[in-house]
Amino acid sequence: MTTRENRADWADRHAGQARAARAAQPTRAARAAGGRKGGKAAVRAVRVPEVRLPALRPFDGGELESEGDYDGFDFTDLDLVGQEGRGARFMDCGLTRCALDEARLGRARFVDCVLTGVRGVGTDLARASLRDVEIVDARLGGAQLHGAALERVLVRGGKIDYLNLREAVLKDVTFEGCVLSEADFGGAWLERVVFKDCAVRRVDLTAVRMTDVDLREAAELDIARGIDRLAGAVISPAQLYDLAPAFAAQIGVRVE
Repeated sequence: MTTRENRADWADRHAGQARAARAAQPTRAARAAGGRKGGKAAVRAVRVPEVRLPALRPFDGGELESEGDYDGFDFTDLDLVGQEGRGARFMDCGLTRCALDEARLGRARFVDCVLTGVRGVGTDLARASLRDVEIVDARLGGAQLHGAALERVLVRGGKIDYLNLREAVLKDVTFEGCVLSEADFGGAWLERVVFKDCAVRRVDLTAVRMTDVDLREAAELDIARGIDRLAGAVISPAQLYDLAPAFAAQIGVRVE
């Protein structure tokens, strides 16, 4: 086959592939219809963790250790105040009613864990990793999770004040029936995050990035900073009305 015939054969093959690819692509109307459900923009559903803890053995009450490996332990009613557990790994563990004031758990990893009724001020979880974790009825103040990675995490009930999630990555995270007061999401990335029946008060969204973030079911939504960073989120008409003054102020519009 000559060089010209080779080029012609190559062109025919690639032209056919291009036509097939275009045929496989949905039309603009189909894409619009596929991106909408019941006349409303579709929001990808959050994957909720389904943690099933095995039979746990009681932790002996000793001090936590940096880089420690804790697999299948039951931590109940323990005083972990100020303990050092940086880089520790917790797998299939239950932490119930533990005191975590000033506990140093930076870069710790929690996998398939349930934290129930934990409490503490100044708990350090900077750059920690939480995957398939349930946090129930927590009472925390000033918890440091900046730079942390949360995937398939459920935060249900309780009250968390001054939560620091700056530069954190949240994927498939559900906040349900809890109070978040002055949480800082500055520079964080939120993908498939939902707030259900939550009071979100004075939240900081400075430089945040959002994809499929559902705020429609938040009981309260008060944005202190970063109103301009709501691209990628879904809010309700009532919330839009409540946030209208902040939107107007952001673009320099006076309402008289």
